[in-house]
Amino acid sequence: FIPGVGAIYNGQYAKGLIHAVIFGLLISLLTSTHVGGSEPLLGIMVSAWVMYQAFEAYHTARKRRYGLAVEEFSSLFDVRTGSGKFPTGAIFLIGIGFVLLLDTTDIIRFDQFARFWPLSLILIGGYMLYTRMNPAATQESTSSPSSTNGETRQ
Repeated sequence: FIPGVGAIYNGQYAKGLIHAVIFGLLISLLTSTHVGGSEPLLGIMVSAWVMYQAFEAYHTARKRRYGLAVEEFSSLFDVRTGSGKFPTGAIFLIGIGFVLLLDTTDIIRFDQFARFWPLSLILIGGYMLYTRMNPAATQESTSSPSSTNGETRQ
């Protein structure tokens, strides 16, 4: 598992470079003396990042093998903004930036915030459950104009 090599093998050189840079940043954070007890969390993040890279490279290679179009920055997760989609990535970045700004200005220390990080998992899971159980979204994906109750239209 060399960071970014799977993306480079798939012809996504910029993505491979970004993967290697993110891996380097995670390692530098892990070895920093300023993380204040977050080493276990950062260690889990490093291993999750390595596993994500492998799965993402596999899925990209499979798409290429079947002749499907693969964008330079394609991903396992659909991060494109479309109509009616919730801007998860943007809100995540805004939230992280806000927390780091509060830590920098000494309004709220990061170690105080870190006690409540599982709340973000609960909120994300609640949103995922809401979108999965939303009747409008499931109705659009299950209805097809060519068939009704197993009968074909003529």
